[in-house]
Amino acid sequence: MAPKKATYCNNTPVVLKVGGRDPPKRLGDNEGGSPVCVCVCAGMRSVVLVFFLSAMAAVVQGSCPHVCSCSAGVVDCSNRALTTATLPSSFPASTTELLLNENHLTALPTGLLDALPALRRVALHGNSWACDCAILYLRGWMLKRGSDPSMRNVSCSSPAHLRGRLIVYLPEQELLDSCRYWLCNLALASQISLLVFIGVQALLLASVIFFLRRFERLTEEAQRTAAESFTAEENADHNSEYVMLKDRSM
Repeated sequence: MAPKKATYCNNTPVVLKVGGRDPPKRLGDNEGGSPVCVCVCAGMRSVVLVFFLSAMAAVVQGSCPHVCSCSAGVVDCSNRALTTATLPSSFPASTTELLLNENHLTALPTGLLDALPALRRVALHGNSWACDCAILYLRGWMLKRGSDPSMRNVSCSSPAHLRGRLIVYLPEQELLDSCRYWLCNLALASQISLLVFIGVQALLLASVIFFLRRFERLTEEAQRTAAESFTAEENADHNSEYVMLKDRSM
């Protein structure tokens, strides 16, 4: 009886008998039958590869922030009472439309929008934008997308002399001047705080000196009173002895 031919799976011979016929030497070398070779190792490798690629794609694209809702490239973070501190630090790389309107944002972190290459539209209106040093990044990004009409309804809320001005049209020098004012105010506040601190320390030192001197006076008065009492007692004793001697002599 002739030996059975082997079917090779990953270069490993597997002897199969399908439909009463001997299998072909290798997969795909069909000699009239329908042999089936299940390669478990290759199948597992394919599953692991697909899973790995899916995981890498998810990491690259990022996940939807929990405070927002995402659908078909649209990330909706509007009306979430977000501030600059609570704003998500990143968004999915596949984001095409980002809605940040109707929040309490005063500025955007530097580089936040640069990480979204597919971004086509951003809604920024309805926020409390503070037009100081921190707004320079947003202004620069808006200038690059000057053709976007949605950029024309984003205005300053503070400081007072810039309130209502469109951010995209603000001169850079004017923003830098406001930065200098802010730094001057900070320096002035620091100096005032330092003076107040020094004043409080001086008052505490004066209070300590006052109570120490008062304690010294009280101590001196107590010592003087004790000395006077002791002297009076000695005089009284001498007087008593003198009276007794005088009575005896009479």
